[in-house]
Amino acid sequence: MALRDYLAGEVVEDFADGMLSRREALRRLGLLGLGVAASATALAACGTPGAPAAPGAVAGPGGGPAAAPAEVPGRGPGTPRGSEVRFVGPSGELRGAFASPTEPGTARAGVLVIHENKGLSPHFHDVVGRFAGAGYVALCVDLLSAQGGTAALTDPAQAPTALAAAPVESLLGDLRAGIDELGRRAPGVKVGAVGFCFGGGMVWQLLAAGEARLAAAVPFYGPAPEKPDFSRAKAAVLSFYGEKDARVDATKERADAALRDAGLTHDSRIYPGADHAFFNDTGARYNPDAASQAWQATIDWFGRYL
Repeated sequence: MALRDYLAGEVVEDFADGMLSRREALRRLGLLGLGVAASATALAACGTPGAPAAPGAVAGPGGGPAAAPAEVPGRGPGTPRGSEVRFVGPSGELRGAFASPTEPGTARAGVLVIHENKGLSPHFHDVVGRFAGAGYVALCVDLLSAQGGTAALTDPAQAPTALAAAPVESLLGDLRAGIDELGRRAPGVKVGAVGFCFGGGMVWQLLAAGEARLAAAVPFYGPAPEKPDFSRAKAAVLSFYGEKDARVDATKERADAALRDAGLTHDSRIYPGADHAFFNDTGARYNPDAASQAWQATIDWFGRYL
């Protein structure tokens, strides 16, 4: 699945779920390079969009509204948050969110976190903190650093548009620099990667590019490349999908087949009743049960292979 096509599909899906108006969906599709006729056809195929979620509401296990959760997996009273860091990338300075265990020198391993198509949002400062709380040094590279960083973008359509315009090799270069940075901050530790939505797709891209420094990889509902070849990768791979996420689920079979062909240790799990982006507790599709199970499975997987 081409990156631009995937990001356009995200817009259509958000419209279908009532998270974007038709006018806003057409605007975002236009920024992603779709013509007016093609955009209108894509939106018309959705039928009548669902009712917009109330501000702050999250999706329950059956897709309906649910109360905001009292607990979020991996977050406790002493859980840190990621701090802004800057480091050298292949084309200039990169920004990121970094967190480490409270006691220096106690890190189990390093975790490269890859953000969604909205960029390095506050949610991902929280996610790296959760991994630090579990004993890992964690870094989320801001893949919008060339635009001044995610925080500098004032239009929510700018982040996915900029990511769609970036060559995949450029994005991979920034992620490789993130692995380098983890090595500088925690020399000698193994490194794993975890990504969400767009970031899950970039985990697959790292594997396809033969990033052999990854000992473990966990893509959350990330679209696999069209013809994946993971033969140069070394990682043990655990992938997650939501039962209702038909668009990304359609790429599961080819990802599983490529993992088998490469002889990589792997497992994949589909969570019943869960939709795309079920892990993001700040989003409308958050599913507390699926998120909790996936978090524990991720920690167990990293504990085994990192």
